[in-house]
Amino acid sequence: MTIKDLKPALVFSIFDRITQVPRPSKKEEKIRKFLLDFAAENGIAVKTDAIGNVAMSVPATPGKENAPTVVLQAHMDMVCESNDKSFDFDNTPITTVVDGEWLRADGTTLGADNGIGMAAALAVMVDKDLVHGPVEALFTVDEETGLTGANNLGEGMITGTMLLNLDSEDDAEIFVGCAGGVDTTCMFTYKRSFSPTDFHYFKFDISNGLGGHSGGDIHLGRANANKLLARFLYALGQKHEVSLCEIDGGNLRNAIPRAAHAVFGVHVANRESVRVEFNKFVADVEKEYAGLETTIKFELETAERPEYAVDSDTTRNLIEALYSAPHGVVSMSRDLEGLVETSTNLASVKMKGDNGILVTTSQRSSVESRKWDIAYQVEALFRLAGAEVTHGDGYPGWAPDMNSPIMHIASEAYEELYGIKPAIKAIHAGLECGLFLQKYPHLDMVSFGPTLRDVHSPSERMHIPAVERFYGQLTRTLAKVADLKA
Repeated sequence: MTIKDLKPALVFSIFDRITQVPRPSKKEEKIRKFLLDFAAENGIAVKTDAIGNVAMSVPATPGKENAPTVVLQAHMDMVCESNDKSFDFDNTPITTVVDGEWLRADGTTLGADNGIGMAAALAVMVDKDLVHGPVEALFTVDEETGLTGANNLGEGMITGTMLLNLDSEDDAEIFVGCAGGVDTTCMFTYKRSFSPTDFHYFKFDISNGLGGHSGGDIHLGRANANKLLARFLYALGQKHEVSLCEIDGGNLRNAIPRAAHAVFGVHVANRESVRVEFNKFVADVEKEYAGLETTIKFELETAERPEYAVDSDTTRNLIEALYSAPHGVVSMSRDLEGLVETSTNLASVKMKGDNGILVTTSQRSSVESRKWDIAYQVEALFRLAGAEVTHGDGYPGWAPDMNSPIMHIASEAYEELYGIKPAIKAIHAGLECGLFLQKYPHLDMVSFGPTLRDVHSPSERMHIPAVERFYGQLTRTLAKVADLKA
């Protein structure tokens, strides 16, 4: 069986087409062209704004012209993670695999976040069997690395009073709130010197961790490769002088780092001690993560002597800062049981030019003051370590409205179809809804979607039966709104 055999056929056929279009964040030119061509092929009114967002609109089913206008919203970009570091996301289509009841990709992220939302919205645009009022579809750019599209939405791109965000990841759940977030970056400036000639050099590599979404998966206790790397180097530094030559870990601010590596040296007399310390470290970590991190790998191998090294003061400050930096859940919500309130993700460590090392962290909270509190804690720590610290603009959270009309309509639609009352929840992840409210404070919004697992990692997969229920809920919700008067 392939994706072409799956139902609902219209939704999966469009999703299949989307997987063939490269769409990394900040490189949405090809998927934007796909959307514009799709609109032209189907006679759909379409417009774009200066930042690159795309909006489509279709008229109401005859007799439903006076119903409220509903906006269907999804983002164009996808997180690009692969087990094969040479995979070219800029030019190579995603290969999909039907694996029982799940659809996944062959060694890469699937892009169901948020390709399935795009596919469902486009299906509504062309599905002639549906009953609905006026419908708009808004496709935003760069959601994953900055919410750039939502933050710069052009005037007049949407006119609707109700918005269905199609970017959630759990069947039978309706989301009415989300966390706000802010990124904090910490730049270390080091003095480059020639690496010691009487040192033995190693490459220490961590790979194949579970990783995952730094919001939706942060409570699962998965390993952070950057934290593990710092832990190993810190332990070595307590016994030996460590000459750090290269360090790299993680990639995206909103993904838990699943891989990291460092090239370092110790005096030749201590090289066997490094291997002993490595074996102890691996045994400890494997015991700590037994049953959870079943695929993570640790490798230590001899490396050629690099020409240059980081100065000893910066090496010590960097390693100690990374080791002591907070990561994970900071606090749980007292309002919604099981909801993470505040968290932080030690996202990436990258060498920049000849004398810079950039550490990127991402903070989230459904309480604005606590979002900034944890961001400032990160700032204070890295300033003490000598780094220059800056914060991004951040994005607002979305406060739940338990009296929302569209929430009740979407809930009733699911229960009528499937006999289950969906759970009403908030999500510890950034949705674009908070930014839409800043520009359109009248919007009545909810977010729902099919079941996705391990998004932002090569293990990302989508539950096939949930897609049919998702599209059923979407179309029944539109039909129920069509019976209302604007």
